[in-house]
Amino acid sequence: MVVLNKIYTKTGDGGDTALGNGERVAKHAARVASYGTTDELNSVLGLARLHAEGEMDARLAAIQNDLFDLGADLCRPGLAGDGAAEYPPLRMAEAQVTRLETEIDRMNADLAPLRSFILPGGSALAAHLHHARTVARRAERLCTELVVEEPDDVNMHALRYLNRLSDWFFVAARVANGNGADDVLWVPGANR
Repeated sequence: MVVLNKIYTKTGDGGDTALGNGERVAKHAARVASYGTTDELNSVLGLARLHAEGEMDARLAAIQNDLFDLGADLCRPGLAGDGAAEYPPLRMAEAQVTRLETEIDRMNADLAPLRSFILPGGSALAAHLHHARTVARRAERLCTELVVEEPDDVNMHALRYLNRLSDWFFVAARVANGNGADDVLWVPGANR
């Protein structure tokens, strides 16, 4: 259970922060940048959900919850010591990746194949989902940097989840654009 009764602690005033295991690191460390960007992505989804209804809203709510799981996973180094931890760390699971793949396949089944790249836009929901897609890609890039720095200390399900998530947002944006009918297509060289 999380209890937050005091929001500011002043412990980070010097430019460092505590990870989930209590270790203090610089606020610009790759691990902090990775989970900080997943938090940013969660905020983007909050905006997207203002325009979502029904099943799409429910799926986005599930992803928001997953993003908190992802942040909890990324903020807790020490994969090798997970079994000895006083409280078992929350780690991303294969099932979360598989759920995204299943949803992508289901949404994509009703879409016509693309014959051009898509410009971010169309409906308000689609525009927010394209924004989410690009933030997810940035989070993925930061996570791959973390993998290079700490190759044995990153749950690879977390990285795989981010990779699938940006694909999920792309397909969901097409769904939000009338199943692709209202996609804004790139016209190469149109303004020469």
